[in-house]
Amino acid sequence: MARLVKMSQEELDSVRRLYESVMSYACHGLFFREGMALADEIAKILPADDDPLPAGRASLLERGWAEDILFSDRGARVRGSIEVSPGSEMETCHRMRGILSKLLELHHKRRVRLAEVECMSTGARECVFEEEGSR
Repeated sequence: MARLVKMSQEELDSVRRLYESVMSYACHGLFFREGMALADEIAKILPADDDPLPAGRASLLERGWAEDILFSDRGARVRGSIEVSPGSEMETCHRMRGILSKLLELHHKRRVRLAEVECMSTGARECVFEEEGSR
């Protein structure tokens, strides 16, 4: 069984700011891909018959990635994402966007890419992710 490590919200935010200082916003794509890779690993431990959405949600909540996640056909709403950084000028939940995109991909069995259209980091009540092009 894989070992899990704990990382604080402040540590994760510090890593994001470090990457942004070196790579500017180009690192956001890397964080997204990192999230997709994390979801691939989560999917490996899910029972084959399980729907990846409720099983993935349970895994993410258990691991502390969010306080709550609600999926819809075209996206998800997240309350208390670990990537929230209050006072930011832009969305910050890039890894979460990658994780949710991959879980929806596995569920729908087609390519899914989500955009974060609202973020608690910028003052929204929750983080809202919608499938790109659905607006």
